[in-house]
Amino acid sequence: MKPKVLITYNIFGELYREILKEFEVTMPPLGVESFTYDEVLDVIGDYDALLSMWNFPVDKRLLDAAHKLKIVANFAVGYDNIDVVEATTHGVTIANTPDPVTAPTADIAVGLMIDVMRGITSFDKLQRKGNYVKGIMKNLGTSLSGKRLGILGMGRIGKAVAKRALSFGMEIVYNNRNRLTVADEQEYLARYVGLDELFSTADVVSINAPLTPETFHIVDAARLAQMKPSAFLINTARGPLVDEKALVEALRGGTIAGAGLDVYEFNDAVTDELLALDNTVLTPHIGTQTVDGRREMAQFAATNIVNFFFGGRVARVNNI
Repeated sequence: MKPKVLITYNIFGELYREILKEFEVTMPPLGVESFTYDEVLDVIGDYDALLSMWNFPVDKRLLDAAHKLKIVANFAVGYDNIDVVEATTHGVTIANTPDPVTAPTADIAVGLMIDVMRGITSFDKLQRKGNYVKGIMKNLGTSLSGKRLGILGMGRIGKAVAKRALSFGMEIVYNNRNRLTVADEQEYLARYVGLDELFSTADVVSINAPLTPETFHIVDAARLAQMKPSAFLINTARGPLVDEKALVEALRGGTIAGAGLDVYEFNDAVTDELLALDNTVLTPHIGTQTVDGRREMAQFAATNIVNFFFGGRVARVNNI
């Protein structure tokens, strides 16, 4: 009997069916974007694998009902939507899609960096309104070349940001839960520093760390106060790593020069306080949103399921 796979959302149907041809696949019917939580809860007991979107909750209630479930393949690099501890207790492997999101997220981080430092979006708005002011000392931005980039979180995405920043002639310092190998530090010309040195000396701080109890509000008022008044903050990781109220005050008061944000503290809702600021560039969580990236994520998630049942490599979040 073929293993049964339940897919919570209705995109990439033909791709999934091709990759999962040795499985019995169930997806939402045509015209329906996704199954509801209650619809999945009603049938999950019959399925061996679940392919879930990042916003679909896989909680204790669902896992208690999933009597046959062996793997949850999450369409995301993050897994905030999944109770990993409960899944591990139930013997369910959690898999994610780290590889396909690396390049597009790093692109957005560097794009935000260039935009906010050079004022591209701000000057675009002025140009369209006819308020463009000419003059040799007008419309000045900040060059990337020669500036120090402090990367908080030197995993896949942090390394990809460093690689791109090197092409602009930036100096790289970083802080990470575990220090990189000497070979990695040499490859990215990166120097390990403590958090105090990173925040106080960097011209740009890029947040690329995961959200954990330890990293929640790791960028708070005290950290922002350590930064140079000419420095910029970039966050493409998770919104709650930054105390947004403190960030707004720092941006208003000139504690830092500007910020580029793709994620926000309150469920990706942009507050009026942030929207009112001229020294920010704000994007709607588009870090992974390219046509190529989405297709690669779908393929990666489905392949995680195939490999789990047929002995290949699985990008496991837990150690089951």
